[in-house]
Amino acid sequence: MKFGPVPLDQALGAISAHSIKFADRVLKKGARLTSADIDALRLDGRDNVVVAQLDADDIDEDHAAETLARSLCGSSIRLDRPSTGRVNLFANASGVLRVDALRIQALNAIDESVTFATLPDYRAVERGEMVATVKIIPFAVPKRVMDKTNAVIGIAPLVAVHPFKLRKVAAISTLLPGLKPSVINKTLAVLEGRLAPAGSSVDADLRVAHDIDAVSHAILSMLDDGADLVIIYGASAITDRRDIIPSAIEKAGGRIEHFGMPVDPGNLLLLGSVRGKTVIGAPGCARSPKENGFDWVLHRVMADIPVTRADITALGVGGLLMEIVQRGHPRDPGAEHAE
Repeated sequence: MKFGPVPLDQALGAISAHSIKFADRVLKKGARLTSADIDALRLDGRDNVVVAQLDADDIDEDHAAETLARSLCGSSIRLDRPSTGRVNLFANASGVLRVDALRIQALNAIDESVTFATLPDYRAVERGEMVATVKIIPFAVPKRVMDKTNAVIGIAPLVAVHPFKLRKVAAISTLLPGLKPSVINKTLAVLEGRLAPAGSSVDADLRVAHDIDAVSHAILSMLDDGADLVIIYGASAITDRRDIIPSAIEKAGGRIEHFGMPVDPGNLLLLGSVRGKTVIGAPGCARSPKENGFDWVLHRVMADIPVTRADITALGVGGLLMEIVQRGHPRDPGAEHAE
């Protein structure tokens, strides 16, 4: 692509590199210069204009952006129409966004003319939400650059949305003296809000003693009734793998996948399974509607994305979240709690 000032008699059909304001109109950046445009430039006292002129193997910005966007997007993604070298990508369903960070980095490193930006990996998104954008920086891209992008992308998408699946969710709340029913009611209302984007709700609610046998029986009862996911809110926080809730999961014939997570708030989350169904021991912060580590695990489970010990231990970078009122020990003792 050639770029720079050219005499007006050589500018017909070239791309205007900048917007030019006349008395009665504006010649927009990126416009193909017509005879009328050139006459207007002459009347404006100009004898040259800064333009871009494509070479034979150049691909114009809109075509390049659309071609690239179509090749890298996966399931449940829709594309906007290209404009000024940009194509925006939107979620076609509510769910969890997955991005291939390494290949996106490789794509962006190919040439400064090609850029691709996304929301973070594993971000929960709503239908219609913008999740990524392709932007071609100059007015055209050489075919050799596009060939390199195709080599990086291959046949696997770089970005996709895993839609939320309808789940039959059961909630178990354990009871101890001093725990008000209103606290449990508020907790369940907060959970309903978390489940709403996935089209799910709390299908069953059991309140039992903070006791291994009672919790174990409640888990099995929920599963017998068809629960796909069991969430346990302890009246007392889980402090050890041998505590009440993990012990109850094991007594029910289940296993503990992982206890604890490098996300704060959310450190005391417990992930387990019984009869192949996920059981989550919710941390105390899950009673709050504010984002915490519980959300990150819940989103993946609701989108049918497996959650392993390795997945949880990888959450530390970016895992320091905002202060919430449920925290027993504020990070800054002199700071006020957030509401």
